[in-house]
Amino acid sequence: MVHASDTRSARDPVCGMSVDPDTVPHHADHAGRRYAFCSAGCRTKFVDDPGKYLSSDAPPAVSPSLVSMWTCPMHPQIHRDGPGTCPICGMALEPEQPSLDDVANPELIDFTRRTWVAGVLSVPLLAISMLAEMLGLHFVPPAWSPWIQLGLTAPIVLWAGWPFFVRAWTSVVTRHLNMFTLVALGVGAAFFYSLVVTIAPGIVPATSRMHGAVPVYYEAAGVVVTLVLLGQVLELRARAATGRAIRALLNLAPKTARRIAADGTEEDVDLALVKAGDRLRVRPGEAVPVDGVVVDGRSSVDESMLTGEPASVLKADGAVVTGGTVNGTGSLVIETRAVGSDTVLARIVKMVAEAQRSRAPIQAVADRVSGWFVPLVVAIAVVTFVVWNLTGPEPRFGQALLNAIAVLIIACPCALGLATPMSIMVGTGRGAAAGVLIKDAEALQRMERVDTLVIDKTGTLTEGRPILTAVETAGGSERTTVLSAAAAVEARSEHPLARAVVSAAKHERLSIEPVDAFDSQTGRGVSGSVAGRSVLVGNAEQMTLAGADTAPLADAADRYRSEGAGVMFVAIDGQLAGLLVVADPIKQSARAAVAALRAEGLRIVMLTGDVAATANAVAVAIGGIDEVHAGLKPADKARIVGELRAKGAIVAMAGDGINDAPALAAADVGVAMGTGTDVAIESAGMTLTKGDLAAMVRARRLAKATMRNIRQNLLFSFLFNGIGVPVAAGVLYPVAGILLSPMLAGAAMALSSFTVVTNALRLNAVRL
Repeated sequence: MVHASDTRSARDPVCGMSVDPDTVPHHADHAGRRYAFCSAGCRTKFVDDPGKYLSSDAPPAVSPSLVSMWTCPMHPQIHRDGPGTCPICGMALEPEQPSLDDVANPELIDFTRRTWVAGVLSVPLLAISMLAEMLGLHFVPPAWSPWIQLGLTAPIVLWAGWPFFVRAWTSVVTRHLNMFTLVALGVGAAFFYSLVVTIAPGIVPATSRMHGAVPVYYEAAGVVVTLVLLGQVLELRARAATGRAIRALLNLAPKTARRIAADGTEEDVDLALVKAGDRLRVRPGEAVPVDGVVVDGRSSVDESMLTGEPASVLKADGAVVTGGTVNGTGSLVIETRAVGSDTVLARIVKMVAEAQRSRAPIQAVADRVSGWFVPLVVAIAVVTFVVWNLTGPEPRFGQALLNAIAVLIIACPCALGLATPMSIMVGTGRGAAAGVLIKDAEALQRMERVDTLVIDKTGTLTEGRPILTAVETAGGSERTTVLSAAAAVEARSEHPLARAVVSAAKHERLSIEPVDAFDSQTGRGVSGSVAGRSVLVGNAEQMTLAGADTAPLADAADRYRSEGAGVMFVAIDGQLAGLLVVADPIKQSARAAVAALRAEGLRIVMLTGDVAATANAVAVAIGGIDEVHAGLKPADKARIVGELRAKGAIVAMAGDGINDAPALAAADVGVAMGTGTDVAIESAGMTLTKGDLAAMVRARRLAKATMRNIRQNLLFSFLFNGIGVPVAAGVLYPVAGILLSPMLAGAAMALSSFTVVTNALRLNAVRL
């Protein structure tokens, strides 16, 4: 919002973008004030309903965190608080994160307009110059031709191509020579030489004339600008596709939510007005609007946006739901726990956007080459000009100028600069859709080289939530009696195994009676009086002290312990009544995931703080585990990871708990389970959103595909310049008579950039 007199800065009231009211062409007046807009689309929305965007409770179209800064797609270290150009490479800056509205790129709109104007003027320019030269067809008198060509070329070079000269000047001032330096040198040389000889043809000696006329090269300057503009437009359009992954995530969250008031009435409200603690109804087929907990109802929810897996997950009372997931056929009432930037979806968007701007170590190769490439090309162009001017055929000066320009144009290092960033941007977006969140590009590059995977047991290979798996009875006791009595006593305990017993009893809808005289014997178990009967739940020592003989169930207890389960005996009125078996079940996907990782050539090492018997039992049940280390503390896990790396292994560590954080940080690549703690996720370079090890296979394949794609792009860029520059310089002319005109050089340069971008976009189709 800005007063008509304010001419410095403003914020688009529709999308929240910072704009300069002096330069943007889109304005609208309302209630005595003037507002500035980033695009015609935002202006149209505002004009249709100003009150929607100006009311005090109007929700922002874009979260402030998503429009705060602008950055360069090839140089993410550049940050600005508004649009502009990169001082290093000259490319237009882009928002660090895309908005909910897929607003057209202002640079794309501008360059498209310039391309059309340049293209329309280039057609008669080519007809007048090339047809006259090649076929002798003179559409205008020869004496008028240079002036008419000047009239056609001047708008192309001085208006359509003006951004290239501005960026080239910036590159000289900042001492970061780039592709625009070469374009400006080549186009400027052709245009201003032609301009001089048009105004003063007498300065050209007779030996340099063709059929008595002074040769001009307006068509080279004009068509090169047109082709470079076309290449920029194609590149901008293709690059826009890399943001679709984030926009698809942003669009998963609905714009409104159905809020339930204290009196039970329901109304649809804008999502920005929802607060933590609000109760919302999620109807069948609707997207869950925010992160929350189910307080009423039962339904299956499609969580594929988080996990990449198509199977729906049953949600009932107490279940956690995530904003952006899709409700099935049931109706749910949820209590809001997180909104705005605190939601899982918002954190995913932030992580993906940051990863897309990060730099992989392999990018250093392109950076080192680019550092000396532009000065080298300028030197080659100068040598080309000198050699052709001294030894080339007549008109020597004209041939020397055209070949030097061709060298400058074809060597533009745009494809080289795009090779790595484009693949990283597409790869990280593809990973987000597959349930693999990548914190930075370095983690992606390292994942490709990993040969050893270290896995935590609890929460990674197992569910991390102990459940009751079996109930054995003795002395004629009924199963329901044993479980109900045990649950009544365990309901007073805080032990994780106790919660598993109570949860099982509730699931079977057994009555849980009140407990009197509750007592906890540390290291042995608990006891209490339930409906007038003495109940003990604990280990064999507890039973012995109470005079209950555990012999009838001793063999069964040993068998369950050998399988890694926990065993609790139950005695009622001093007599053994049964035993309860509690275990942390292995994740359904763990066996297949470990087998797939082994097939990828990885060595699997399991680390756990659990006892050796349980750890070995889990390893045997899963199969494919090469090493097992049990009874570990957090420092021990980090130490073992360090020892593996010291032996030359490239280690990835997968874990989910606070106790895994040191090891995650110590590994070459830390991989956090998305169901784990924030500490673990912050310590990791990658996050598997569902906490499913099967996603590790996808992460590995994604890393390989992305790095392969980067190498393809770099190889193409190096080969293109390695072959194109010598050909443009004329090395094939003495043996094959082949020369490369500046126009063909411009077309080839544009095609090289487009090819790199298109190749990167192929990652969207990679099977993971």
